[in-house]
Amino acid sequence: MEIAYLVRVKSKGVHHKMEALKISTDTLFILLGAIMVLAMHSGFAFLELGTVRSKNQVNALVKILCDFSISTIAYFFVGYSIAYGVDFFAGAEKLAEKSGFELTKFFFLLTFAAAVPAIISGGIAERSKFNTQLFATAVIVGVIYPFFEGIAWNDKYGVQAWIEATTGAKFHDFAGSVVVHAVGGWIALVAVVLLGARTGRYTKSGGIAAHAPSSIPFLALGAWILAAGWFGFNVMSAQTIDKISGLVAVNSLMAMAGGTIAALILGRNDPGFVHNGPLAGLVAVCAGSDVMHPLGSLATGAVAGALFVFMFTLTQNRLKIDDVLGVWPLHGLCGAWGGIACGIFGPKSMGGMGGVSIGAQLIGTGMGIAVAVAGGAILYGVLKTTMGLRLSEEEEFEGSDLSIHKISATPERSGW
Repeated sequence: MEIAYLVRVKSKGVHHKMEALKISTDTLFILLGAIMVLAMHSGFAFLELGTVRSKNQVNALVKILCDFSISTIAYFFVGYSIAYGVDFFAGAEKLAEKSGFELTKFFFLLTFAAAVPAIISGGIAERSKFNTQLFATAVIVGVIYPFFEGIAWNDKYGVQAWIEATTGAKFHDFAGSVVVHAVGGWIALVAVVLLGARTGRYTKSGGIAAHAPSSIPFLALGAWILAAGWFGFNVMSAQTIDKISGLVAVNSLMAMAGGTIAALILGRNDPGFVHNGPLAGLVAVCAGSDVMHPLGSLATGAVAGALFVFMFTLTQNRLKIDDVLGVWPLHGLCGAWGGIACGIFGPKSMGGMGGVSIGAQLIGTGMGIAVAVAGGAILYGVLKTTMGLRLSEEEEFEGSDLSIHKISATPERSGW
């Protein structure tokens, strides 16, 4: 009897230690993911820096950092509670339970939320008011984004249950093709349209004034940082170590390759298209990266790369929408395509893992776009009539660097 008792006690002790080890490992796993996605924000900064003209480079760097900081505050105090019904107003001892896993999960999901204003930043570059956009960031990350995030990732408001009852499956978005990218891209489209084109971009006769990227090397650096960090964005969306899957990693890789090759061919070797091609593929594969076959991911990425090249050209040249970095085609349209592609290539009949429905993906994707457009229209419409969205013509001509930050990226323009 005594020996059996000792065995049970020892067994409980071992079980407790194993459980503690798993929690600690999960916390480290998701922390590494958060750090990788945090690093992606430097990629957003360098991608924008390399694409805008030299008189707006400093503003690109400052804007991304400040957007992330505002996002942190808005998501901590408001947004995370809206999405998940969780707050952090208990004592530190309570928050540190389970190795602080819930805090680390917040950090990880914050880096996703903060990607939305980083996406928008690229579309409205070179002529938007700095403080107005910081205010918009607070509202987007505090209210608009977490509203849809809660629907898609936390089954709030009974929407997912309704979709499942209607189509036989829930809306599936593993790593945010729709929740993050499409939402950010469609809000950006609204902001770009309300903001208007850069002064001198389009002539009265219908011509287009070329605004060449200021630095292809910085553009390429930004694209590479984003691509590398994306494997944390996708793979570590599993959130716990026992759910990690090499399938997600290889699917991300194949989509990246497909997007690059499609953009290379259709973009006729243009370095801007080539370096946005892998990003288009990665945006699109987020939703179904855990359920699609690698060949389906390759096709998804290739379509996304082609879609970006075609729609960026159409947007700039035909529609006369001055989306500086092409964030609506890259994130808005490729993100929506990714949501739909998950329903096409995810079923077992297409070699996927199953559990997804094209009907559910169409409904969920459409809802994400609707929330983004409605929320963006209300927010930027109000800001346009109250605070104003854009710099004066004189400030825009001088450049955001000198007009807002009183310093330029090069000593010649700063008078050093």
